[in-house]
Amino acid sequence: MPGDLLARLKTSAVLCDGAMGTWLYSKGIFINRCYDELNLSQPDLIRSVHHEYLQAGAEIIETNTFGGNSYRLDRHGLGGKVREINFAGARLAKEAAKSFDAWVAGSVGPLGIRIEPLGKTSFQEAKDAFREQIAALLEGGVDLLILETFGYVEELHQALLAARELNPKVPVIAQVTVDEEANCLDGSTPETFAPRLEQWGADVMGCNCSVGPVAMLDAIERVRAATSLPVSAQPNAGIPRSVEGRNIYLCSPEYMASYTRKFVAAGVKLVGGCCGTTPEHIRVMKSALRASQARTRASDPQINAKTAVPRAIATVPLSERSRLGAKIAQGQFVSMVEIVPPKGTNIQKELEGARFLKSVGVDGINIPDSPRASARMSNQALSVLLQQQAGIEAILHYTCRDRNVLCIQSDLLGAAAVGIRNLICITGDPPKMGGYPDATAVFDVDAIGLVNIVHNLNRGLDIGGNPIGNGTGFAIGVGANPGVSNIDEEIHRFEYKVQAGAEFAVTQPVFDLSLLENFLRRIEHCRIPVIAGIWPLVSVRNAEFMKDELRVSVPDSILERMTRAPSPEAAREEGISIAREMLTAVRGMVQGAQISAPLGKYSSAVDVLEALGSTGAGAS
Repeated sequence: MPGDLLARLKTSAVLCDGAMGTWLYSKGIFINRCYDELNLSQPDLIRSVHHEYLQAGAEIIETNTFGGNSYRLDRHGLGGKVREINFAGARLAKEAAKSFDAWVAGSVGPLGIRIEPLGKTSFQEAKDAFREQIAALLEGGVDLLILETFGYVEELHQALLAARELNPKVPVIAQVTVDEEANCLDGSTPETFAPRLEQWGADVMGCNCSVGPVAMLDAIERVRAATSLPVSAQPNAGIPRSVEGRNIYLCSPEYMASYTRKFVAAGVKLVGGCCGTTPEHIRVMKSALRASQARTRASDPQINAKTAVPRAIATVPLSERSRLGAKIAQGQFVSMVEIVPPKGTNIQKELEGARFLKSVGVDGINIPDSPRASARMSNQALSVLLQQQAGIEAILHYTCRDRNVLCIQSDLLGAAAVGIRNLICITGDPPKMGGYPDATAVFDVDAIGLVNIVHNLNRGLDIGGNPIGNGTGFAIGVGANPGVSNIDEEIHRFEYKVQAGAEFAVTQPVFDLSLLENFLRRIEHCRIPVIAGIWPLVSVRNAEFMKDELRVSVPDSILERMTRAPSPEAAREEGISIAREMLTAVRGMVQGAQISAPLGKYSSAVDVLEALGSTGAGAS
């Protein structure tokens, strides 16, 4: 055992592990399985999860026993195996932790039923159930207990009583789950539950699960003010989003790491993760924790200055990173035209298009990354070729779909080395949207996490906060969708993107000016240059596709205009007219336009840009 945990918490913060259920699910364990029973039927799997967290830097690992009480196990016909399952869980964790010199915490969750006065189960019955589970964990040799995810404080009280009756000296961490207002499910506030938990004998108290890091930090600050005990925080990796029918927690490791620093600064002594956190999150959180502790040591005059944390370097001004960045920094109106990579290796059409667009004054070519999850030439390769052979600057779409955090870093360093200077950081379309629905996605991070990574690379730091020498010089763009149905969530994510380091934004195609106007009003407090997406429709079917399948807001009046076009050529002309009208209308609202070129008709895009004036594209 690595020593006295409570003594350690008086001097420095300790890192706990992340989610057990999330990681088991990612390894193919169906959600309807009894995860606690895996201690008996698949011990090697459980042992491997513990090892992954230990190798990532966790100093405390929790047993796979969150639901190991008789009430929850009864649902799977396993109510008679409480001791066997919990004892096995404790032994597996102890075996894994032995060579890492880490603590093992017995995980105890709520009973999953209502107790008095809200349910028929008495306090005594609840306490007896907790005693049965905790006794088996202590028999298995756990070093401490984590009572976690309790929404009802009185139920947590019964678990605390059981723990203290069995072993008054075992360290007990008592954690509640709270809502966005920092209240427990029973309405208890931090000012209410914190003194009660201290009175009832908790050694450490805090919050876990709940919402994401932001709301939890608010709650923890209130808990910290209401108790003299050490405080813990183990948030979810954000609020889950549905991706390919699965609930995915999209807070990036880097984002969680940034909040690790904030938790520690707020006085948290035990930090870790709950639902959605993985060994990769813990690994990056460990780096952040080390950096925080190193800064603390560096402030001590008795510590040699050589222990100082590597500092980020100053970023190159946006105006010096690229021609596009210079125009954006100077407040000039910029023009981009989209060039989609070919499905094969022949780039002649794209090269001719890039040369044509440069000749008429377009500022840059915007190259998407396998749009609609289709298999196409690498957009990074095409960007380099067109920059070299056509002399026009590329704006590279970079998605999180196909790459883990190591690949992202390698790609971006390589892109910087070969002359890519402009990025649009996006999460990416899930594979099921394309022609290869069985292809797997990665989504290690989302667009917010990606912006964090790029911003750090620009500052000369890798994803672990280690210096890489000269920083990259990317102009950092992001996507925005003014017409999304949940505009509040879109604004919320936009705020995070700006906070992470975004420097300009490119919107989805605009057909409804009122939506763009509303979006721009909503982001005034975090405004960065916005470049409006403009799409010249080619047919009514194209308009219906945009509306019904891409979920772009296309007003009925636009559909009617496209419907009235008597021929395909007339429909294309009408689409260009609509796009010109949109461009003229948004000209004073935004700082640029990205014009799409459906079917690779780059002349249509230039026809739209001519609405800016007699000189066409590139007008300032």
